[in-house]
Amino acid sequence: MGITSKGQQLRNTRALSGGTFTLADDLTVTRIGYGAMQLAGPHVFGPPRDRNAAVAVLREAIELGITHIDTSDYYGPHVTNQIIKQALHPYPSNLRIVTKVGARRDAQGGWPRALAPDELRQAVYDNLKNLGLDALDVVNLRVGGLSSAEPGSLAEPFTVLAQLQREGLIKHLGVSTVSPEQIAEAQSIAPVVCVQNFYNIANRGDDGMIDSLAAQGIAYVPYFPLGGFSPLQSATLNSVAERLGETPMGVALAWLLQRSSNILLIPGTSSVEHLHENVSGAALSLPGDALAELNGVAPPT
Repeated sequence: MGITSKGQQLRNTRALSGGTFTLADDLTVTRIGYGAMQLAGPHVFGPPRDRNAAVAVLREAIELGITHIDTSDYYGPHVTNQIIKQALHPYPSNLRIVTKVGARRDAQGGWPRALAPDELRQAVYDNLKNLGLDALDVVNLRVGGLSSAEPGSLAEPFTVLAQLQREGLIKHLGVSTVSPEQIAEAQSIAPVVCVQNFYNIANRGDDGMIDSLAAQGIAYVPYFPLGGFSPLQSATLNSVAERLGETPMGVALAWLLQRSSNILLIPGTSSVEHLHENVSGAALSLPGDALAELNGVAPPT
């Protein structure tokens, strides 16, 4: 990646001030990560408008000290993982890439489920090929809807991933868009190192789950930490950010890091400038009065 300048070292210190989290004995990541979803084209479909810019964002994330990249081979599809490989392979020894399976993309850009055993196995093979890896650090099984869990058993698809883990193609397993009952069901099959659900300062339905997972040493990774395709809008958030001289999105990320020590962030962007803003904002230490105001944006559950 090149020699790090003094200025870059200062940026590393800033990026890493969010600390690290150990998901397993061989898996420690920076709590401030990077979500690769926006590296694909519009609506996460097709190639990006500027592939060189996408490569630059990934390389800058590594230079900032980030060691956690979240992706999926159905972003694009295939495009995002291919860009990650182009930008970063051979990977730094401390980089951990987390992917997810359980869906695919159709010709219209839809997101049909892909939970059959042969579909899951092929998805793992595709991730390995497009990322240029022999084994995947973490594979999350996504089973719910766009933003919330749906009832039903995940035993069959999770068992398929557990088998692939025994075959050495996956190191660790996680789940996404799930309920507490589904987490417990997955844990009865194989260890779970992380849970990835929809959660942010204005959507706090998983408060109890986060606390339960923290007690078990399991990471909670909120997707759409900045609101997703509809950015967070809050007069309180804007007011606190203005008072602190920070962006609302940076404050929202900082709030997540201070919400619980097991929360890992994966904000996504296709812009180096926005990447800097996210990392800088997330590394804030919010004062008590600001936290009290922000906790009132949405009632805890």
